[in-house]
Amino acid sequence: MSIMNPFSIKLIQAIFLICLVLQADQLVCSKEFVRCIQSERQALLQFKAGLTDVYDNMLSSWTTEDCCQWKGIGCSNVTGHVIMLDLHGNYYGNYNDDYNYIIRGDIHKSLVELQQLQYLNLSGNNFRKSILPGFFGSLRNLRYLDLSNCHFGGQIHIQFESLSHLKYLNLSWNHLDGLIPHQLGDLSNLQFLDLSYNFLEGSIPSQLGKLVNLQELYLGSAYYDIANLTIDNIINLTIDNSTDHSGGQWLSNLTSLTHLHLMSISNLDKFNSWLKMVGKLPKLRELSLRNCDLSDHFIHSLSQSKFNFSNSLSILDLSVNNFVSSMIFPLLSNISSNLVELDLSFNHLEAPPSIDYGIVMNSLERLGLSGNRLKGGVFKSFMNVCTLSSLDLSRQNNLTEDLQIILQNLSSGCVRNSLQVLDISYNEIAGTLPDLSIFTSLKTLDLSSNQLSGKIPEGSSLPFQLEYFDIRSNSLEGGIPKSFWMNACKLKSLTLSKNRFSGELQVIIDHLPKCARYSLRELDLSFNQINGTQPDLSIFSLLEIFDISKNRLSGKIYEDIRFPTKLRTLRMGSNSMNGVISEFHFSGMSMLKDLDLSGNSLALRFNENWVPPFQLDTIGLGSCILGPTFPKWIKTQKYLQFLDISNAEISDNVPEWFWDNLSLQMCNTINISNNNLKGSIPNLKVKNHCSLLSLSSNDFEGPIPPFLRGSGLIDLSKNKFSDSRSFLCANVIDEMLAQFDVSNNQLSGRIPDCWSNFKSLVYVDLSHNNFSGMIPTSMGSLVKLRALLLRNNSLTEQIPSSLMNCTKLVMLDMRDNRLEGVIPYWIGSELKELQVLSLHRNHFFGSLPVELCYLRNIQLFDLSLNNLSGQVPKCIKNFTSMTQKASTQDFTDNTFITTSDTSQFIREYQLNALLTWKGVEQLFINNRFVLLKSIDLSSNHFSEEIPPEIANLIQLVSLNLSRNNLTGKIPSNIGRLTSLEFLDLSQNKLFGSIPSSLSQIDRLGGLDVSHNQLSGEIPKSTQLQGFNASFYEDNLDLCGPPLVKLCVKVKPLHDPKVEVQDDDERLLNRGFYISLTFGFIIGFWGVFGSILIKRSWRHAYFKFLNNLVDDVYVKCRWWLKY
Repeated sequence: MSIMNPFSIKLIQAIFLICLVLQADQLVCSKEFVRCIQSERQALLQFKAGLTDVYDNMLSSWTTEDCCQWKGIGCSNVTGHVIMLDLHGNYYGNYNDDYNYIIRGDIHKSLVELQQLQYLNLSGNNFRKSILPGFFGSLRNLRYLDLSNCHFGGQIHIQFESLSHLKYLNLSWNHLDGLIPHQLGDLSNLQFLDLSYNFLEGSIPSQLGKLVNLQELYLGSAYYDIANLTIDNIINLTIDNSTDHSGGQWLSNLTSLTHLHLMSISNLDKFNSWLKMVGKLPKLRELSLRNCDLSDHFIHSLSQSKFNFSNSLSILDLSVNNFVSSMIFPLLSNISSNLVELDLSFNHLEAPPSIDYGIVMNSLERLGLSGNRLKGGVFKSFMNVCTLSSLDLSRQNNLTEDLQIILQNLSSGCVRNSLQVLDISYNEIAGTLPDLSIFTSLKTLDLSSNQLSGKIPEGSSLPFQLEYFDIRSNSLEGGIPKSFWMNACKLKSLTLSKNRFSGELQVIIDHLPKCARYSLRELDLSFNQINGTQPDLSIFSLLEIFDISKNRLSGKIYEDIRFPTKLRTLRMGSNSMNGVISEFHFSGMSMLKDLDLSGNSLALRFNENWVPPFQLDTIGLGSCILGPTFPKWIKTQKYLQFLDISNAEISDNVPEWFWDNLSLQMCNTINISNNNLKGSIPNLKVKNHCSLLSLSSNDFEGPIPPFLRGSGLIDLSKNKFSDSRSFLCANVIDEMLAQFDVSNNQLSGRIPDCWSNFKSLVYVDLSHNNFSGMIPTSMGSLVKLRALLLRNNSLTEQIPSSLMNCTKLVMLDMRDNRLEGVIPYWIGSELKELQVLSLHRNHFFGSLPVELCYLRNIQLFDLSLNNLSGQVPKCIKNFTSMTQKASTQDFTDNTFITTSDTSQFIREYQLNALLTWKGVEQLFINNRFVLLKSIDLSSNHFSEEIPPEIANLIQLVSLNLSRNNLTGKIPSNIGRLTSLEFLDLSQNKLFGSIPSSLSQIDRLGGLDVSHNQLSGEIPKSTQLQGFNASFYEDNLDLCGPPLVKLCVKVKPLHDPKVEVQDDDERLLNRGFYISLTFGFIIGFWGVFGSILIKRSWRHAYFKFLNNLVDDVYVKCRWWLKY
C-alpha cells in the first residue's frame, strides 16, 4: 500500500478545511437573517392583539419574523431597535387613496418596551374615547408624537417632563377635557404644539412661555358654542420668574413663533395687553383669533398698537367674532404690509371697504367675508385688488342683486385677470347665467343655493381656465346651450343638481367639448328634469363621480354600455330605467365604492359565483329586481357601510353569513325591508355595530334575537315575530337604541318589564300585536321617550303612574285596548309637550280632569268610545296649539341623535296616528300633523251644554262630540271656527235652532247634526244645503233644504185692517188686570184669613156650609121624586 506524501496530506487537509468553512457558511447563510429584536416584536404583537384592523390593510403584514419589514414600522440600521411606529389612519380617504384605512381598539402598555422609539403617529384612528395613555411619558426618546383625531377622552395625564427630546406634539381633534398641564413648559425642545379642537378649560398656563424654540402653537376649541379657555389678567410665572400683571406676558417670550392660533379664548377682548405681547413676535407669519368674541373695541386697540411682525405676517384670521364697523379694513392694512390672506367671515360687517381698497392692500390674495351682512355694492371695493385670487362672500350675506350686475362690477377692474376662486353661494342672487369668459383666470366658481332662474342665454360661455363649477340648488331651467361648454377644456367638477334643467342626457353629453373627456372627474346632474336613456360614459377616462339620480331617464340600459373604469361614485337612482344589469357593465371598475341604482325597474343578473372587481361601502339597490334568491355577491363586500336591497323581490331565507355583516366595524345602515324573507333569525354570537337596521315587511318569525341589539334604530315591523323577551330582557344595558318598532307582529302575553335596560329610547311602537295585561311600570324609566305607541293590543288595568316620568312625550297612543280607570290627571300636568293623545276605544270612566287643559301643544285629542261622563270642561280653550295658524312649512322633523364608535348621526322618526276622519279611519303621518287639529269625544256619556269657549279654538279642523248626552243649544258663536272641516254633533239631545254663524264656515266639508231635537230653518249657505239630508234627519221641528220638509209660513190673501186703540181707551187695559189681581188677593185673604185666625168663625162657617149642602140635597131629592 502506497503511503501519501506530506504535500498530498496537506492538500487534503486544506480541501477539508475549505469544505468545512463552506459548509458552515452555507449553514449560516441558509438561515434567514433577522434584524428585529424579539422583545420588541412581542411588544408589537401584544399591541396588535388589542386592535382591530377595520379594512384589513394596516396590520395584515404583521405576521413575518422580521418586524422591521412590517407596514408602519421603522428600525435603526445600526441597532435594529424600533424607532418609528406610523399607523396613522385615513378613515375618510381621498381621491388619491385607493383604500380607507383605520384601526380601532385599545392601546396596550406593551409599547413601553419600545424605549428607542423616536417617531409615533397614531392619528386618524378610533380608540373609542378611551383615556389618553399616560405611559407615553415613558418613551423618553420620542421626538415626534401625533395622537390627533383619535377619539381620546379624559384629561391629559402624560408625564411630559420625561419627554425632553420631544419636538412635535399634536393632540388636536380629540375629546380631552380639564386643564392644560403646566408641565408642557418643560419641553424645552418643542417646536410644534397643537391642543386645538378639544374641550380643555381654565387658564392657559404661563409656563408655555418657557418654550423658546416653539414655532407653531394651536390652542382653543374652535367650536362655536364652546369657549372655555382664558388668558388670565394676572399670571404668576414668566420666563424670568418675574410677576406679570398685564396678561399674556408669556407670549412675548416665544420669539421663534411663526404660527399662533388662539381659538375660542373667551376673554381676549377684555385685556389690551396681550395684543401688545403678540405684537412683539418678530417672526409671526400666521395669526388666528377665531371665535374669541372680539368686537370693535379690538379695532381701537389695533390703532394704538405697534407690531414687530409688520413685514412677516401674511395670514390673519379674525373670523367668527363680533366686528361691525368697516373701519377694520383700513386698520388691518396697517398691521402688515405683506398680508396675503385675511379671513373676516362670520362677523356682523355691513359696510364694505372704500373703493380704493386695492391700492392699500397691494399683496392680498385671499379674502374671506362669508356669513356677514354685506350687500351687492361690496364688489366695487375689490375690483381693483389686482393681486386677489380668492374671494368668499358666501353664506347669507345680503347679496340680492342680479348676477349680471355683480359680475360687471367685478370685471370693471384688474381683479378679473387675477381672480381664481369666487364663492357667492347661499345668498339671494337673482337673474340667470351671463357670459363668464371675461374672467380669464377663474378656476373655481360657486353660485349654488341662490335664486338664479330662467334659461341660460345662447352665446354664454364658461371661462377658459375653469375647473370647478357649482350652480346647484337654483331654479335654472330648459336646455343648456352648446356655446356654454365651448371653453370647458379644463373642467374637472360640474355640479348642476337641484335645478329644472331639461333635455336629453345624450345631447348634454354631446355638447361637452371633446377635450373635457380627458379632464372631467365629477358630473352631478341629479334632481333635474333630464330625460332620455343612459348613454355610454366610458369616453370620460378620468370620471370619478357620476350622479344622474332623481331625473326622468327611461328606457333600457343596453348590454354593451360601459362605465368609466375610474368611477368611485355611480348614482342613477329614482329614474324610470329598465333592462338587465350584468357583470359586463362593471368590468374593470375596481375603484367603485358608491353604487345607487334604487328606484328603477332594473334587474341585476349575475353569475352565481360572480366576484365583483370592486369593494363597495354603499349599495343602494332598493326597488331593483335582485330575487328570487338572496344575492350571494354581497358576501364578497367586506367594507359595507350602507346597504339597501329593500323591495327587491327576494323570496328566500337570509343566509347566516349575511348577519355577520352586522359585526363589521364600519356598518351604518342595513335595509332589507319589503321583501319576502323567511324563517327565524339565528341567535349568533356577533356584535351588531349597525346604526340603522330595517327588516320590516317580511316574513321573519320566531323570537327576536338579542344580538340585534347595538343599533340606534331597529325596525322589525310587519313580520311574524312571536317573542320579544330574549331581546328586551338580555342582561345588558343598551345605550344605543333610540327607535324600536315591532308593530304588526304576533307578539303576545305581557309586555316584558325590562325597559330600564334602555337608556336612549326615543320612539317605541308595539302596536298591532296581541299583548295583554298591564303596561309595565319600567316604561316609566324611559325619560327620553317622545313617542309611545301601544294601540290595537289587549292591554288591561290602569295606565301606570310611572309614565309621568316620561315628560318629553310628544305622542301617547293607547287606542283600541281594554284599559280602564279614570284618566290620570298627570297626563295634563306632567306630559305638557304632548301633541297627540289617543285613548280611543278603551274602558275609561269618570269625568275629565281639568289638568288636561294644560296640554297647550295638543293637536290630536281623541278620547272617543269610552265611558267618560260629566261636562266638557270650559278650560278646553287653553289648547293653545288649536288657536294658532300653521302650515306645512312650520313642520319640524322629529329627530334624535345616535352615536356610533366614530360618529354621531341625526335620525328622523315618523309620528303616525289613526283618526276617524269624515267617517273613515285614516292614517296621518308627520307633516300632516301640523295641519291636523282635532278633538274627538264621541261615544261617551258627556252631558250638559257644549261650552261656548270651544269657539276660541279657531284653528280647529275636526270636532266630533257625537253619541253623547249633550243638551242645550249649539253655541251661537260656533261660526268662529273658520278652519273647521268636519263637525259631528249627532245623537245628542241638543235643541233650538242651528246657529246662522255656522253658514260662515266655508271650509266645512262634513256636518252631521242628526238625531237631536233641533228646530227651525236650516241656515242658507252653499255648504249647509250641499250636505245629504240624512245628516239632518230625526230632528222633528227642523225644516228647509236639503230636508223635504219645508218651513211653512201662513199669510192671509189680504192684510186685515186693524184699528189699534190707545191703551187708555181699551176696557181690558193694563190697569184692569192690576186691579183684578189686587181685588182677588184682598177678597180671598179677607174671608179665609179671618176664618183661619178666629176659631169660632171657622166653626160657624163650616156649620153654615154643612147646613147649606143638606138643604140643597133634600130639595134636589124631593124635586127628582115628584
